[in-house]
Amino acid sequence: MHTRAHTPTKGRTQTRQWIAAAVAGVSLAALTACVPGAAVGEDRAGHDHAEDSGGSHTALAVTTPGGVTVLTSDAATGGGIEAVESFETEEFTRLNAFGDGKHLLLTTSRGFEVVDAEAAKLTGLVFPAEAAGHAVRHEGTTALYDDGTGITTLVPTGALLSNDTDRPDTRSFEADAPHHGVSIELGNGTLLTTVGTADGRSGATALEPHDDHWHDVTTSADCPGIHGEGTARNEVVVFGCEDGALLYKDDEFTKLDAPDAFGRMGNAFTAPDSPIVVGDYKSDPDAEGYLLGAVTLIDTEHETLDVVALPENVRYTFRGVTRGPEGNAYVLSTDGSIHVLDPKTGTIVASHPVITPWEGPANWQDAHPAIVADGDIAYVTEPATKSVHAIDLATGEKISSITLDAPPNEIAVALSH
Repeated sequence: MHTRAHTPTKGRTQTRQWIAAAVAGVSLAALTACVPGAAVGEDRAGHDHAEDSGGSHTALAVTTPGGVTVLTSDAATGGGIEAVESFETEEFTRLNAFGDGKHLLLTTSRGFEVVDAEAAKLTGLVFPAEAAGHAVRHEGTTALYDDGTGITTLVPTGALLSNDTDRPDTRSFEADAPHHGVSIELGNGTLLTTVGTADGRSGATALEPHDDHWHDVTTSADCPGIHGEGTARNEVVVFGCEDGALLYKDDEFTKLDAPDAFGRMGNAFTAPDSPIVVGDYKSDPDAEGYLLGAVTLIDTEHETLDVVALPENVRYTFRGVTRGPEGNAYVLSTDGSIHVLDPKTGTIVASHPVITPWEGPANWQDAHPAIVADGDIAYVTEPATKSVHAIDLATGEKISSITLDAPPNEIAVALSH
C-alpha cells in the first residue's frame, strides 16, 4: 500500500538565537543563560547506520547493570571479539557512537559522558544535560539533544580526536519548550529539529544559521508524536510520526500517511546510498509489550510509504533492526534468527539462526537481544547467556562469541560518521 499526503510548508517567518561557545569549556548552564527554551526515552535514536569504521580493529561497548564493558573486534581474525576493559557507572545507561570511529557517548544523569573506546575508559569530558537524549551524527556534526531543557548542542564530530578531555567549541539551539526531541544538522548548515512540549510533540522545523541567530525556513505541524530520524540518499531526512512519517526533501516537508488511523513509526534505519528507509511500525496503540510484527518501507525518491507485515515467527523490538550488505535490513527476531529483508521488495530473502529463542521485555529498559552492524559484521547481544556474538551478515555464520560477567543491555559500535 502506497500512501502520500503532500503538505509543504515554506516561508521565512522568524529568527531564533544561535549561541556559539567560542571558548572551550563553556558550560551548558552558561549557554542556557544566553538563549530562549527545546528529548530520549523509549528507543534507540535512529541511529543504526551500517557504516564501516575503516580500521583493522572495531571498538564497541555494551552496558551491563551498573557498568560498561569495552570490546574490540579484530578484522584480521574475521571479527573475533575480545574484552578490553570494564568500568562502573550508573545502574541504567545508554550508548551512542559519537561518529569519529573512536569515541562513544554514555548517557547518564550527568549528561553525555565521553568514552574513549580505544583506551577503554571515560575521558572525564561531559556534555551536561538534564535528560540526555538522542545523539545524531551527520556530515561532520554530532547533535546532542537534552530532553530536559530542549537545548541542542552541535559538536564538530572530529573535535575529540585531538583532545577528548576539554570541551571543544560548540554551537547551540534552544527550542521553545523542552520535550523528547531530536536534531540533525545537514551538510549545508540547515538544522532540522523537532517541535513540541512536555505534553506532546507535533512536528519539525528547519532553520538556517545567520550571523548570531537561527532563521526559520519552514515548519510542519503534521507529525504527531514525532520521534527518531534517519537520513537516506541525497540527504533526505525521515522522521517517525504516530500516523506515518515526515520527509524533509528539497527544502520542504512532506507528510506520508500511514494506512491505519494509528500507525506509529518511531525509529528509522538507513543504509549508505539507499533511498529506502526501513522503520518500525505499530498499529495498535493499546497493544501490550514491545514486540512488533511489521515494518515501514519509505521510498524517499518516490515519496511512498508501505507497511509490510512480517511472517508470524518474526517479532522484534526497537533494538532488533540494522542495515547491512546490499542495503538489506537485518531483523533480530524472538525466534533467535536474523531475518534478511530486502527493502526493495519487502520480502524475507534469508534467515539465519544465531541465538536461542527469547521473549519480549516487560519494560523497554530491560535487557533483551540487540543487533548493531559495522559493514558486513553484526554484533548481537544475548542477555540470557551473558554473551555478545559477531555474525557475518553475508552468510549468517557466527564468527566468534564472548561471555561477560553480567547480561549485556545497550550496545554501540564506534562508527566513523
